[in-house]
Amino acid sequence: MADVYHAHAYFEGRVQGVGFRYAALEVAREFEVSGYVENLADGRVHIEAEGKHAELESFISAVEERMAHFIKKTNRDIVERLPQLSGLEVPLFTGFAIR
Repeated sequence: MADVYHAHAYFEGRVQGVGFRYAALEVAREFEVSGYVENLADGRVHIEAEGKHAELESFISAVEERMAHFIKKTNRDIVERLPQLSGLEVPLFTGFAIR
């Protein structure tokens, strides 16, 4: 599958306990992405996603915009690679899951 990119985004701030994962899930439904969102033990939220580069950039930016008042910092990394996020535990419309 050509043109598949993989993204990791880490959100810092007051991002746990505020509905961040559910907001990310709702935003994901607007984009052609697959992946998951999870809380990390250190207080950050992590999104791992695959899709076209522009879709991933737009998706992460939309999450940042929607949850801007909770986010202090975002680190993102997007690289091209073969698809690996299929058969998620909780497949939804976009193939996006909450962990």
